[in-house]
Amino acid sequence: MRIIIYGAGGIGCVLGAELFERGYEVMLIARGAHLQALQTKGLIYETPHRSATLKIPAVGHPSEIEFRDDDVVLMTMKSQHTLGALEDLYKAAGDGVPVICGQNGVRNEEMAARRFAHVYGMYVHLPADFLEPGIVQTHSLKTLGVMDAGCYPHGVDDCLVAVMAALTDINCSAEPVANIMRWKYAKLVFNLNNALAAVCPRGSNTRDILRRLRQEGTDVLDAAGIEYATAAEADARHGDLLENGKIRGVGRSGTSTLQSLKRGNTDSEVDYINGEIVQLGRLHGIRTPANLVLQRLGNALACGRAEPNILPPEDLAGLIDAAARDGESGWFQRRES
Repeated sequence: MRIIIYGAGGIGCVLGAELFERGYEVMLIARGAHLQALQTKGLIYETPHRSATLKIPAVGHPSEIEFRDDDVVLMTMKSQHTLGALEDLYKAAGDGVPVICGQNGVRNEEMAARRFAHVYGMYVHLPADFLEPGIVQTHSLKTLGVMDAGCYPHGVDDCLVAVMAALTDINCSAEPVANIMRWKYAKLVFNLNNALAAVCPRGSNTRDILRRLRQEGTDVLDAAGIEYATAAEADARHGDLLENGKIRGVGRSGTSTLQSLKRGNTDSEVDYINGEIVQLGRLHGIRTPANLVLQRLGNALACGRAEPNILPPEDLAGLIDAAARDGESGWFQRRES
């Protein structure tokens, strides 16, 4: 089995590094300055326990790969890039290659299933830092991450079992799960914090806002009749597996959304996280002012109309209250005028 990691940023490079070091055949697909660094200098991979420079094969596009019958593609790009990536992959590999969606959000699998016969969802909890081209860190002290997966929309097969075995071999807790989307919706609710952590100063008290975000999330999922694993189930699944340490005395830099902004990215996956809750709310008649405001602010950050980590929680709470009071249009129109 060759594992092709498409969108090899933080999580993709952590997994690629661990698999490569363990002797698995790995190919990375990356872009820009990061790809240039991987091809010329190699991947600098750092953990609390070690540092290594790894010459993992890397290309910039699926068309540069001669696909084989034993290939599996693990998608780890942000959700806003999925559609274009799938189109490029389809043209290069056809519709028979297995595609595993190891991304935040819940729409990647359905996009993939329009084009590919064998699609899998993956529930990913793995701390990774990616701030500079060619350098990726994980602060995991114990288990590398929780990486459960299942067939989309339901089931388990031999390909999936083989991938789970490889991830277990590199010290992930990886289990085949028949109803994987139930867990991906739970991760969606968990990830509603990503934009919040990019908007407010680090260390500020955002607990009340986070509770509001997640309550809106579970409210719309309940209204839509969508099953999701509860927070208690997630806590039980994670147990004491995940613990973060420091690398040269420094802890993790923040959520993936914040890291993207720090790298200068001009787009955001917020539409596929907070925006997913907003869309479901609109479809089922439930107002979601907290997620609406975070969606707008997340996009404003990506477009350069706002600075990350400077809005005090009390000001953010005021914007959410205004959206709840005035409806969807009032706050946005005032802010843009």
